[in-house]
Amino acid sequence: MSKAVIVTGASQGIGAATVAAYRKLGWNVVANSRTIQPSDEPGIIAVPGDIADPVVGARIVQTALSEFGRVDTVINNAGIFIAKPFTDYTAEDFDAVTGINLRGFVSVTQPAVAAMVEQGGGHVVTITTSLVDHALSSVPASFASLTKGGLNAATRSLAVEFAGRGVRFNAVSPGIIRTPMHPAETHEFLAALHPINRLGETSEVTDAILYLEGAPFVTGEILHVDGGQSAGH
Repeated sequence: MSKAVIVTGASQGIGAATVAAYRKLGWNVVANSRTIQPSDEPGIIAVPGDIADPVVGARIVQTALSEFGRVDTVINNAGIFIAKPFTDYTAEDFDAVTGINLRGFVSVTQPAVAAMVEQGGGHVVTITTSLVDHALSSVPASFASLTKGGLNAATRSLAVEFAGRGVRFNAVSPGIIRTPMHPAETHEFLAALHPINRLGETSEVTDAILYLEGAPFVTGEILHVDGGQSAGH
């Protein structure tokens, strides 16, 4: 039976590249985003919806189980990033960022891990950010650190909690990746935030995800794909 992966935030950027990477491996994919369109490709099922709503997370996992009979991996890629001075954040910003980054993580991962334990194993990869490890005065983003830093910590905690039950938890911590989120006029400024002085490519993030997929002795790892950003500047 073909393996099945859930990818959130799957309609563009890293998420869309991850869907394509797993399809190349012959995996079935359940792809989610708020705006995702139905796929004509066999082996990809789109489940639209906002994962901040726990009903949507349950629906995504149930779709994988009913259509493909299993959940082998979850890629928690959906995320929201709002860069502002700390004192400018609003209650609406807080609800938006924690809704997607934290409640969304729980709403998808919790039922998926329950299914993985029942089938004898699985893997969760969460996309975080190197701003957690290396804050930048030019990009104030404490809500990213609050949520994505929490996800890094949860990755290690869950890796230990489930190590004896065959479920691995890892994170990929990117620098700034060339995606539609970043307009071309910002690229020069953003490239300079990395010691190697360029943006990352989506393929470099998917390569890291697939490395973790094929590394059964690796769990609790935060794998930085950030051009040296987390090391210093």
